[in-house]
Amino acid sequence: MQNIINHLRNRRAGLLALTVFIFLVPSCAPKAQIKKQVGVMPPSQAPAPGALKNVKPYTVMGVTYYPLAEAYGFSEEGIASWYGKDFDGKPTANGETYDMYGVSAAHKTLPLGTMVEVTRLDNGNKLAVRVNDRGPFVPDRVIDLSYGAAKILGIVGPGTARVRVVALAQGKPGADGAPAPTTPLPDFTHGEFYVQVGAFGVTANAGRVRDSLGDMSLTARLQPYTNPAGQALTRVQAGPYGDINVAREAMETLKGKGFAQSFVVAD
Repeated sequence: MQNIINHLRNRRAGLLALTVFIFLVPSCAPKAQIKKQVGVMPPSQAPAPGALKNVKPYTVMGVTYYPLAEAYGFSEEGIASWYGKDFDGKPTANGETYDMYGVSAAHKTLPLGTMVEVTRLDNGNKLAVRVNDRGPFVPDRVIDLSYGAAKILGIVGPGTARVRVVALAQGKPGADGAPAPTTPLPDFTHGEFYVQVGAFGVTANAGRVRDSLGDMSLTARLQPYTNPAGQALTRVQAGPYGDINVAREAMETLKGKGFAQSFVVAD
């Protein structure tokens, strides 16, 4: 009888141990999986209340980028480039559809949705754009402009330009919890704008184009310019126009008159 009792006790102890083992194994596995999937974000990159998306780290070509939790006080200088038809109509990093003719920008680490002021350092021309995409993934470049934004700043021709990028609106919440501007958002719709119809290596050719614009009752000017390759050019620009929308209308008119490469520049 004692042998039977001991056998039952040993069997109960074995079942209890097995039950504890089965209970513990599932509770440990998910913790290990979660840690592997989420990883550890540097404390300085932890999301702040009201921060603009996206602060999730991402990896491109073997490099991991940690987007800023907020853009408050952000400023940098470097090379701006632009991207166009290869991406037109495709999704941007924030889920919007890229419009190459619109005004937008891509940045590697600024929160998506940040408004920035981009200033060309060689001539002081500036433009406010919203970051809705990631890039450019080239070491010496700080921002990728849409084709439309690059045209306004006159970067399409040379392809790149040295710029200063300053955050205008960022993730530091205001009283209502919405992103607050670090400085008043400039009015870029009014100022002094021109429509550039061409740049010529022979000044006499530029003069003839200016005269043809005069025949169309348009005022135009000649602007000397040296491109990055050291070539001396003369730009032909119609204007000035006090409103960027009026300048854009003039640009479309000039395109219809045969000046297909016309674009708006700010003075």
